[in-house]
Amino acid sequence: MSQALPLAGIRVIDYSHFLAGPYVGRCLAALGAEVIKVERPTTGDAGRQHAWFIGNHSGYFLQQNMGKKGLCVNIKDPRGRELLQKLVDSADVFVENYRPGALDKLGLGYEALAGRNPGLVYCSISAYGHTGPDAHRAGFGLIAEAKSGIMQMVGTPGEAPPLLRISLGDMYTGIHAVAAINAALLGRVKSGKGQHIDLALYDTLVSMHEYAVQCYTLSGDKELPVQTGHDMPQSTLYGVFRAQDGDLVIAAQVDDAWKRFAALVEQTGGPAGFGADQRFHSAAGRNAHRLEILPVVKAWVAQRRVAEVLEALDAIDLPAARVQRIDEVLADPQIQARGMVIEQNHPALGKIRLPNLPFHFSGCDTTVTQVAPDLGQHNAEIAASLGFSDDAIAAMQADGVLYND
Repeated sequence: MSQALPLAGIRVIDYSHFLAGPYVGRCLAALGAEVIKVERPTTGDAGRQHAWFIGNHSGYFLQQNMGKKGLCVNIKDPRGRELLQKLVDSADVFVENYRPGALDKLGLGYEALAGRNPGLVYCSISAYGHTGPDAHRAGFGLIAEAKSGIMQMVGTPGEAPPLLRISLGDMYTGIHAVAAINAALLGRVKSGKGQHIDLALYDTLVSMHEYAVQCYTLSGDKELPVQTGHDMPQSTLYGVFRAQDGDLVIAAQVDDAWKRFAALVEQTGGPAGFGADQRFHSAAGRNAHRLEILPVVKAWVAQRRVAEVLEALDAIDLPAARVQRIDEVLADPQIQARGMVIEQNHPALGKIRLPNLPFHFSGCDTTVTQVAPDLGQHNAEIAASLGFSDDAIAAMQADGVLYND
């Protein structure tokens, strides 16, 4: 691997907090950008106070802010405001995830910063976006998950939907932001101008519906997806099944795969004729007779251990997998072979392990070895790079304009 990282030479100001924005900065840092994490005295990013904790360090913060430099500055002081303005003047990208209008009051909105730096790519992430009747409303990923229709479709019929337990709205919006920022940077090569990218958690999750929206609109506004529990009524057979020692998923929704699977079930103790039943040999037929099929499959799986089922399904090239715990995921040889867990040497914590990003380039390695910065760790370095003298930096540090732990 001999090529430079794709974003080498790009400077990013990460003026964000908690998750969506910091995740964008983490991705851009992994792709080679110089990402400067800007925080406020004295608490910094709220993510620093989020579990899981090791010592007084937040694993949440360590994961989403690796590879960045840390600047902690009081922009209410004129010297701090000047420093940040000079920093933005030198930047290619500015990332923020505050409520629309909040940064305008601080002189950090798009119009103000683009007036100083016309080539700036300014990326805003918010709950509802910068337009529309709800633009002013606060929100988190949980709110977008509920409003988007995604939450309503999961869980057991008749029960309240469960929490998804991953920050789908934040992470999915974040990676859309990474794509949009790179597109804007590419467009700047021709136009010479940056632009404002306005992303909403709610928009992103609505765009994620690969089936539900068209199910409703193309049915003449009649078909509404509902909770189905452990399988998908429109994709028989595709779902979760319980074996003697755990759970597994089986994907036999394609005609050829179903025929192989049904034949296997019949040959290994299932009902006679199950594999040859022509009613089940088309997707429409399987869906129509789903309530006949599911009890047979559930009983067949329940008589066996997970490993036994997976071995039998592997032998007929049928997609299936154990429902794994996190410890099993980290021990999975496939995850280890793909380098999906990073080991970093932290100066205070020693060796730490965190999830990697899924980028794999043929010409360069995007694995980040630099740990997340302590609060204000690179204050002096960044200020000096902007032309501030040693005396000016010392004075700002003494007065708390530049703050560090």
